[in-house]
Amino acid sequence: MNTQQQRHFEALYQQHLDNLILQGKRPATIDAYSRAVRRISAFFDCPPDHLTTEQLRTYFRQLIRTHSWSAVKLDRNGLQFFYRYTLSKQWIWLNIVKPPQVKRLPDLLTPDEVGLLITMTRQSRYQAFFFTLYSLGLRLDEGLNLTTADIDARTMQVHIREGKGGKDRRVPLPERTLAVMRQHWRSHHHPQWIFPGVGTTEPMDRGGVQKAMKQVCRDCGINKRISPHSLRHCYATHNAGSGTRVRRASSIIIKPWQKSGGHDCSTPLPITLHLGFLRGRSPPSG
Repeated sequence: MNTQQQRHFEALYQQHLDNLILQGKRPATIDAYSRAVRRISAFFDCPPDHLTTEQLRTYFRQLIRTHSWSAVKLDRNGLQFFYRYTLSKQWIWLNIVKPPQVKRLPDLLTPDEVGLLITMTRQSRYQAFFFTLYSLGLRLDEGLNLTTADIDARTMQVHIREGKGGKDRRVPLPERTLAVMRQHWRSHHHPQWIFPGVGTTEPMDRGGVQKAMKQVCRDCGINKRISPHSLRHCYATHNAGSGTRVRRASSIIIKPWQKSGGHDCSTPLPITLHLGFLRGRSPPSG
């Protein structure tokens, strides 16, 4: 793009970002829909406001060759949003690209495989995290964003904030999970996060969690398509089949928890506003 085209693109792109925010899109959607506009602009080396139907078809033909259908669908939805809200144009998208309706059943682990996966996880922070995802039935981001204020040891519940669709919910907190989170917290003493990243004020990196799970699946010889989200599906399936299976799989975790960061787990706990869960009581209100 020449200088004039670049300025025009930047103006359109900023409008696109503003519209995404005004329409209440969540951060992950904003990231995906903005990437769609950047990608097609880079493909044609021009602003995307005057592309023809045939150019769009050409773009998606190439995208199908190099990306998954889920990525194609995200780009289609992102561009559809861009044309509707930023350019006030409507396309008949079925005439351009139509991702197939594929509904795959997720690969599931047996309770014994879940126990093996967690037991074989070498780093204690990932071991505690995988156990928490499974025993609470959490999505990846829900687990990463857990704070000390979310844990109510008095009612034995966990407050999940801004889950799918931006909805809050409460889930039961097993005693074993509370014990695991308490012991993990004692390894880092972070004032906010249950699972903080190393050397950062943010939660653990989701990419690092995903890589750790892939590695432990290889170590265990588990040849299934498994991700951290799979533990949520396993939780639902195992609970539907038998109310005792999750507890039985949890008992498989028998290896000693590793200390991390040089902290002694016997160090007295500080008295802070939101760490009531570590002392067996709920955080004070207000």
